[in-house]
Amino acid sequence: MKERWTPDSWRKKPIVQVPDYPDQAALEQVEKQLASFPPLVFAGEARALKRALGAVASGDAFLLQGGDCAESFAEHRADNIRDFFRVFLQMSVVLTFAAASPVVKVGRIAGQFAKPRSSPMEKQGDKELPSYRGDIINGPEFTDESRIPDPKRQLEAYRQSAATLNLLRAFATGGYANIQNAHQWMLGFVKDSPQSGRYEALAARLTETLDFMRACGIDPEVHPEMRTTDFYTSHEALLLGYEQALTRVDSTSGDWYDTSGHMVWIGDRTRQPDHAHVEVCRGIKNPNGIKCGPSTTPEG
Repeated sequence: MKERWTPDSWRKKPIVQVPDYPDQAALEQVEKQLASFPPLVFAGEARALKRALGAVASGDAFLLQGGDCAESFAEHRADNIRDFFRVFLQMSVVLTFAAASPVVKVGRIAGQFAKPRSSPMEKQGDKELPSYRGDIINGPEFTDESRIPDPKRQLEAYRQSAATLNLLRAFATGGYANIQNAHQWMLGFVKDSPQSGRYEALAARLTETLDFMRACGIDPEVHPEMRTTDFYTSHEALLLGYEQALTRVDSTSGDWYDTSGHMVWIGDRTRQPDHAHVEVCRGIKNPNGIKCGPSTTPEG
């Protein structure tokens, strides 16, 4: 008989890939503070993504997921987020036009701050320090102070995620994603590449198609699905105290959702069936993923 799931039931399970916080009282205070913050995403959005992924599974849509290995506090700039979003728009319009298939866009962003490591320690010369585990935990600089896990970094990760989501939503619904802007989605560093000509040719064909549709009475200004898009976020659910703090009951369904992102996944190093990371994902209704590396076996 399965044990009853609760947002904190993972704490009774074995766990790997966790930092050793020297100040547990400070960690508990930060987690308590995070639990009082507004959700970053909403249950209805996660359900919409799950329905969209159902269409992908049945062959009626295509999943486009991408992003950095880990986000950085230092690189959090509006231009970087815009360019990240623009790559998705450019890739999705090519896929949609060429394959005549809807594209479900999922970014590895607004939460991808933690890094699993193959070793808990890192050595440079004769000096050995705790490994860098991502900006949400410690700093990349190879110094004693930087490598101490600091719970307050979780607050900065939340604030950065909230600001990133705010900008992504504005890009998705505020006119930037209007399909009439396809010619403007070309990134500067691509303009001199052989691919730029192919993209411009496709964009020209798209413009011709839009002109024909407009002549038939189908205009982006009248049909919002042509000037807006759905964009979802995802990250590895690695730092479980942070994920628990943002796990909330949906008032409409009574189900639990991890509101730190629309989709979360279990990494290749944390997919032990009886461990804490699997336990967290067992009880939430978000779309869940699991990374399967070369060590994966049919038994798990």
